[in-house]
Amino acid sequence: MSDAPASGGPGTLYCVPTPIASDRAPDADLAPAAIALVARLDYVIAESAKTARAVLKRFPLERPIQAIEIVELSEHTRDDAIGPMLAPLRAGRSAALMSEAGCPGVADPGARLVLAAHAAGVPVVPIVGPSALLLALMGSGLNGQRFAFAGYLPTAADERRQRLRELEQRSRRDDETILFIETPYRNQPMFDALLASLAPSTWLCVAADLTGAQQSLQTRRVADWRRAPQVLAKVPTVFLLLGR
Repeated sequence: MSDAPASGGPGTLYCVPTPIASDRAPDADLAPAAIALVARLDYVIAESAKTARAVLKRFPLERPIQAIEIVELSEHTRDDAIGPMLAPLRAGRSAALMSEAGCPGVADPGARLVLAAHAAGVPVVPIVGPSALLLALMGSGLNGQRFAFAGYLPTAADERRQRLRELEQRSRRDDETILFIETPYRNQPMFDALLASLAPSTWLCVAADLTGAQQSLQTRRVADWRRAPQVLAKVPTVFLLLGR
């Protein structure tokens, strides 16, 4: 794996997954070649510069972290700021695109930069690493042949209830596992809404703090969850349902 551009050509945009758990070392999730690549780069585009610095400090960097240029790309970044972020890559400089946790571009604003890179002729190379969605699906026991990610659901109770029922009907009709996420402090309201809204026979998986110290991954029928309700921790959580 090389970060050297072809003579006179653009640099490469590397999509680099970051540890899902905040206390997880990069070498627990990334291959040595990927770690060595990131250690050489001096340009990073991330959702949060603070988080990126915290992660980069755990890499065997070839230069002081102060010498690494970190540019923020969040959901609030204006479209006209994407071009300037790509300018160094068009000039031959390679960069790492990093998310807050897991894979950049997946439930992450970095997808905008990746699409712009394709349009600009900048090579894009995704690096293998942790994905909470795939880890949750792998460990759920639900349908891994057909699945969909629904992102964040509405926070208003009535809208959320309606959306859950729509997703359950779709899942039952198409035999499709539906995945979605929630802000950690709203995990409990989401869990309570799931138990109140879904059919007793529907499968529900709660995958919390994957790869972290508080990891918990359980799949049960909604009827069984109702008999043994739980208090969910305020940690990153993926919810999966399969209508039956």
